[in-house]
Amino acid sequence: MQSVNISPSSVQQSPYKPKHECGICGIYGHEDAAKLAYFGLYALQHRGQESAGIVASDGRKVAIHKDMGLVPEVFTERTLQKLTGHMAVGHVRYSTTGESNVINTQPFLITHKGLPLSVAHNGNLVNSITLRQQLEEDGSIFQTSMDSEIFVHLIAKHIDLGLPEAIKKTFCSIKGAYSLLMMTRDTMIAVRDPHGFRPLCLGKLSNGAYVVASETCALDLIEADYLRDIEPGEVFIVNKDGIDSFFPWKPCKKSFCIFEHVYFARPDSDVFGFNVYKARKRMGEILARETNIDADFVMPFPDSGNYAAIGYSNASGIPLEMGMIRNHYVGRTFIQPTQSMRDFSVRVKLNPVRCLLRGRKVIIVEDSIIRGTTGRSRVKSLREVGAKEVHMVVSCPPTCHGCYYGIDFPSNSQLIAAGNTVEGIRDYLGLDSLTYLSVDGMVEATGLPKEHFCLACFNGDYPILPDANFTKDALSSCL
Repeated sequence: MQSVNISPSSVQQSPYKPKHECGICGIYGHEDAAKLAYFGLYALQHRGQESAGIVASDGRKVAIHKDMGLVPEVFTERTLQKLTGHMAVGHVRYSTTGESNVINTQPFLITHKGLPLSVAHNGNLVNSITLRQQLEEDGSIFQTSMDSEIFVHLIAKHIDLGLPEAIKKTFCSIKGAYSLLMMTRDTMIAVRDPHGFRPLCLGKLSNGAYVVASETCALDLIEADYLRDIEPGEVFIVNKDGIDSFFPWKPCKKSFCIFEHVYFARPDSDVFGFNVYKARKRMGEILARETNIDADFVMPFPDSGNYAAIGYSNASGIPLEMGMIRNHYVGRTFIQPTQSMRDFSVRVKLNPVRCLLRGRKVIIVEDSIIRGTTGRSRVKSLREVGAKEVHMVVSCPPTCHGCYYGIDFPSNSQLIAAGNTVEGIRDYLGLDSLTYLSVDGMVEATGLPKEHFCLACFNGDYPILPDANFTKDALSSCL
């Protein structure tokens, strides 16, 4: 068996799958703006489960409520009633930079020269350390450890030039991935970085109110019509005077995060102009085209590989079965299992169907393998109930490089595919065979040109290089 290099500390601290970045939703022009933002965040809960917040304004008074926890844990009918006004911006968070605590929850709200300004950010800045040092030397006092706070300090620095000009100067000094919403007392602003790393879409309610959200599934829930995406490099402004849009940057190469289609986005969303469900199903179909495995049935580990498994089964003609059953009622528990129950955290979520697996040759369809630790336990459980052969196909290529742009694997040391062969990973997981989807096959499934995507986590070709003092280790220490 080939050795696989895995850091024990990263295994204990890191989750099985990459964490989502964040989700944002803004409403302008509806009397129940905060409540609509709440439901929009509910639809985007998969993008962040650590904290949630909403800031609202009636044009005079600005109110905010945010806390640690899931959306229905943070908000009640009573708290939403206090968030009055026709405009609201909401945020769900998973920390990619900044510690996981209440002070780092978003939206972030300040008041400068009588002007309230809030920001809700999805992404990562790659020159945040340099910018923060410069701002602190100029007298800025930071309240949080988030890179998102940099936006409001820069805008405050230039606000005497007027809001549009302050926005232009602010974002022309920032590098990295960001789809964000800002709000003053009477204006909502949406901004998307010129590479378009993270998705951001625009919709409209039947009463004419505008909605901006990370994914179209949020528009669907509140019955808003999808108008278009906020374009890479666009600043979109809406207030009582109507809407305005401008592009402070020169056009540059698009760098959409392909992991949105592979794993992050909800399958019912359209992201970067293509439906996520359809893309994942096509990834499975192309996987079947690229492999030739004799098996009794295909199965996913719910829910990550479900849609690719459908495509693989349809294209290969091998039946689809649910060999693992997910417990949908697993909540948070503070009772730790004993050492003899060391696999409890795996088994409490998924349990194999013994009679289905015994003596059978199975193909597991997975969407990704990041660290491999939990996958190893799950394969072991299939062996223990008598599976004859266990093969795995993965609907993306090996993830070999860390991400600077808002995914929580900044360090290559956390990635099982970094420095290890496919054969070594296969042996570590206890599989009979392991096959990854090709880069070209993955891109083909999205229906978009290859040059429109950021593929850095697969090929190491980073669209934006971070500042010299912004190393992967420095970013990792902030997680």
